[in-house]
Amino acid sequence: MTEALEQHRVELTGYCYRMLGSGFEAEDAVQEVLVRAWRQFDRFDAARATLRTWLYSIATNVCLDMLRSTQRRATAMDLAPPARPGSPLGAPLPEHTWVQPVPDSRVLPDGGDPAELAVLRESIRLAFVAALQHLPPKQRAVLILRDVLRWKADEVTQLLGGTTAAVNSALQRARTTMADRRVDAGGRFDPLDEGQRSLLDRYVTAFERHDVDTLIALLHEDATMSMPPFAWWLRGRADIGTVLRVPGQPCEGDRVLLTAANGCPALAQYRDGAAFALVVLDLAGERIARSTTYLEAARLFPFFGLPMSFAEPLRTNQ
Repeated sequence: MTEALEQHRVELTGYCYRMLGSGFEAEDAVQEVLVRAWRQFDRFDAARATLRTWLYSIATNVCLDMLRSTQRRATAMDLAPPARPGSPLGAPLPEHTWVQPVPDSRVLPDGGDPAELAVLRESIRLAFVAALQHLPPKQRAVLILRDVLRWKADEVTQLLGGTTAAVNSALQRARTTMADRRVDAGGRFDPLDEGQRSLLDRYVTAFERHDVDTLIALLHEDATMSMPPFAWWLRGRADIGTVLRVPGQPCEGDRVLLTAANGCPALAQYRDGAAFALVVLDLAGERIARSTTYLEAARLFPFFGLPMSFAEPLRTNQ
């Protein structure tokens, strides 16, 4: 029984992550789902639902319960207008303010259909997950189940209760909200092509050499840069370049390791050999469109299986 339940852990974690916006909370939610399923397994009726559907029903209830007591998570772009170069960072905001990153390995299945995997990868990107947080919890569940996981309307109705008409109505309202936020619920994000891999290599090299001119040249003209837990963020290559060119930048001499987060390439950043930050990079074509630097290294690096010092080996679970 335990093995049968564990086979669904990754996809359930992906579902809970989209619902909750935090990899840490998603893991807690899935653990609760599996505990409940183990305790209630004698109530499972294979004639009424598959094991997968039953687990998603439990997962939905767990997430809805958790969302009753938490505020909507966000990105810096949801909280404040872009800052000007030279403006202060301000006070750090609590962890529950932010959409948190998640390792690809915890929420994306190995192998499978490339087209389906592309949709799943797109649906864990930070901008998409942040947009989901603007939906009421049940609308959020409907949109994820219908547009991301491709469930049929009657299957979602069976899981959530109510009528198919109500589910379809909730889906249309959710799609409208996502469209207003300029996020495509059925979008695609394919694996890096040769040009993007070259871009990433050049970015890493420039980062470690502190080659500011190259770093700026690799940015999209309308790129954004943010640093949770601060609401401070910048928009545009020009303003980002102004900040990066300030003399005495502390990141000179930092080293990085490549990893993957939210369907995107990411960098584990080390300062003086110690874990410093996790940088999630959104690519648009052959330019960097968004750089999100999470400064909670002590919490995030173990979660990602990353070494806490640059000299340590990578852990086997990453």
